[in-house]
Amino acid sequence: MNRRNKLKFDCSEKGFTLAEAIATLVIATMIMAAVTGIYIGIKRAETSINRRLEGGFLAMEVLQRISEDIDRLAMPGSDVTVTIKNKLDIRGYNISQMIIESKIYGKDNKPMTFEKIVWQSRVDTDANGMILYRAHSGYTLEDKMLEEPKEKYETELYIPVCSGVEIFSIQPVVDGNAVDSWENQTLPPSARISISFSPRQQDALGNMTVPPELVKTRTVVINRFKQIPYAFIEPNDANLISDINDVNDVNRPAEPNKAADVNNTRRKR
Repeated sequence: MNRRNKLKFDCSEKGFTLAEAIATLVIATMIMAAVTGIYIGIKRAETSINRRLEGGFLAMEVLQRISEDIDRLAMPGSDVTVTIKNKLDIRGYNISQMIIESKIYGKDNKPMTFEKIVWQSRVDTDANGMILYRAHSGYTLEDKMLEEPKEKYETELYIPVCSGVEIFSIQPVVDGNAVDSWENQTLPPSARISISFSPRQQDALGNMTVPPELVKTRTVVINRFKQIPYAFIEPNDANLISDINDVNDVNRPAEPNKAADVNNTRRKR
């Protein structure tokens, strides 16, 4: 066989042309881009939902922890003081602090701090949002929030509870109105606690805030034995509703147990 015949190619076998290969690559790229876009959209939605769910659960957990501290320590009739302060940070964050302190008296009748709990927020300088801290100190080393008793050197330490907080405030409620501070020796009637992990948005006035529907709020009653004003109503008051036994009352329902007159029924038939 001639050597040239070995190097011959059969021109009858055809492959893809350059234009067909480019078209195939373009179509494949478009399909991959569409699939990637859908995947990214699904992941973004999943992350948003998880963030909202986790933020909601975490917010409710924080509210529950603060409520338990108030219910356990702020007992009316005992030597307990509650101090609440709020101030506005230069970056627009509300800094809130609540101190619950119970005291006992020693042999010399000198007051000593039996237990002290502090809840306080601070702006996170390394990231957006705030960090929420809790401190526990006093004569007792047992902290109900921890599983194990603390060592003596661990008292007065501010332990970070959570980060990424956008809204946090504790406001005493007096006569139905929330105020910014409470430094009286008596207990406030109640406290309104608000927290949110949702990103702040710009409102119509240009202020950065979180929409009210994304803020978790709980009102905790502190002074449970506060007297509620009431007044008795005189029986002959003209504004009273008429007696239900009044036979002339058109709104009075018919007696359900009263038997119908058989004769009247027959006459109607």
